[in-house]
Amino acid sequence: MPALGHAIGVAALAAALALVPYLSLNDFYLQILFTIGVNYLAAAGLNVLVGYAGQKSLGHAGLFAVGAYTAAIANIEWGINPWLSLVLACIFGAIFGLVIAMPSVRVSGPSLAMVTIGFGIVVEKIVTEWTDIFKGQAGFYGISPPSLGGVSFTNLHWVWFVGALCIATHLMLRSLLAGRYGRAFLAVQMAEPAAQSVGISVVRAKTLAFVISAVTCALAGAVVAQQNQYFNSDFITFNLSILLLVVVIFGGSGSLYGPVFGAVILTLLDAWLARWPALQHFTYGALLLFSLYLMPNGIAGAVSSLAGRWRRTAPALPEVAGHSVLSARAAPAGGEILVVNDLYKAYGGIVPVRNVSFAIGAGKVHALIGPNGAGKTTLLNLLSGHVAPDGGSIRFEGRETVGLPAHSVAGLGIARTFQNLKLFGELSALDNVLLGAHLHIETGLAASLLGLPASRRTEAKARADALALLTDLGLGERADEPAKSLPYGLQRRLEIARALASQPKLLLLDEPAAGLNPQETHELGEVIRRIQQAGVTVLLIEHHMDLVMGISQHVLVLDYGALIAEGRPEAIRRDPKVVTAYLGTEEDEAA
Repeated sequence: MPALGHAIGVAALAAALALVPYLSLNDFYLQILFTIGVNYLAAAGLNVLVGYAGQKSLGHAGLFAVGAYTAAIANIEWGINPWLSLVLACIFGAIFGLVIAMPSVRVSGPSLAMVTIGFGIVVEKIVTEWTDIFKGQAGFYGISPPSLGGVSFTNLHWVWFVGALCIATHLMLRSLLAGRYGRAFLAVQMAEPAAQSVGISVVRAKTLAFVISAVTCALAGAVVAQQNQYFNSDFITFNLSILLLVVVIFGGSGSLYGPVFGAVILTLLDAWLARWPALQHFTYGALLLFSLYLMPNGIAGAVSSLAGRWRRTAPALPEVAGHSVLSARAAPAGGEILVVNDLYKAYGGIVPVRNVSFAIGAGKVHALIGPNGAGKTTLLNLLSGHVAPDGGSIRFEGRETVGLPAHSVAGLGIARTFQNLKLFGELSALDNVLLGAHLHIETGLAASLLGLPASRRTEAKARADALALLTDLGLGERADEPAKSLPYGLQRRLEIARALASQPKLLLLDEPAAGLNPQETHELGEVIRRIQQAGVTVLLIEHHMDLVMGISQHVLVLDYGALIAEGRPEAIRRDPKVVTAYLGTEEDEAA
């Protein structure tokens, strides 16, 4: 039904554009329709950056200028066809998107805002002061508009053209954001460590979001320059960056339809307030505050919430048969899958990992135990690449992993869960597992944008496999529920399911039984046995000794950052050093 409703909406918009000539609109109203389309183009890509990847930008007026000046210079100075000028504007927009992304993706909060503001100011100063190239306030006159059959576009043609661009942009972004790229953007926004743990490169995801937003914004600028046949530095102001951001946030960031609502409402409001310029700026600020505090999900969020009260849709059944990774039965593996030598990590005078060396045998369940503060979680962070060691070596299947980022370590086949749950709470249980399978959903950017059949088949197969895994773990009936709404015990199981979806060779579990009742702990033990039977090596940190002794073949004991014992559970239980570490000595008790 959602797909049918979307198709009807797109068809209705196309029909409305076709009927524009019969409305007898004068040039003023045609210009308003054109401006709505331009604002949507610029905001649609910015919505990917702000609403999906969670990166606030206050410098997109600079990218708007990149597109406009590229189209102007290419046409007037280089004699390039207007159609090719539009393509060139998109290419230059992508290049400058990369330029602004390089410093931006490594900072957040106020620093990110300052970087993007700085970019916008630099562009504004360059086009104003570098008059030999950009003509300053004199600008470029006589920019050729596109033509068909030798006939240049009229205002009506421009409305049709920008409307067609808007529909194409919407369809491509819808296809892209419904798949692995859209989930990756949301994962980076919600929990970067968890995103890295399933193999998502945070830097690449943010960079791609910047590039997408830059391309649509540059295209909007190029269209404005060609439609006006004139462009100068007066078009590029900080107010334009604010307007585009307000369009996204007020319309509903993170919703495909947010930029539509924002572009329509704010363009009409801007036209109405044009007679009171001072009031325009006040209105933008007031709307931004209103959106942030009283309507955080914007107009689209409010509309979706109202619609959800009376519309109930049944969960979509997979189109193909799925395969759970737990259904595999692997022969017992031999040899060592992970070898750690002299691993060392210090935080000032605190040394949570002190020259630790051990080996993990493939196909076995290993437990890492020790008193609170022994350094267990720090050791897991080192093994998974979330923390860089100060010394030592970690070799996974013979390959050194020290120095690799967390997403690259995950790509080698090391998955993990976290001591404090790091689920993508706003997403469904099914989407959480699909994020776990991110590396194994082989769909290219172009195929995702165009919604090619191969891309749709790959996505359908991934969804079926994810649902099969959830069903295997008793979560199938709750696949469409938000992860944060599940009971705590099921959230723990869902995090394991997400890690398993990455098809790991080594699974690191950080206190998976924390907060579980005895029945849930027993069920967890059965799940870990099934994971081992599927051929996955397990290393778990756990304080439930009954669980550790019941499922582990090998136990490592850490105390004050040092490995004090290792061996079979029966031997560890009787080891005097282990007993001392947990219970203390008589001297400790006397003290």
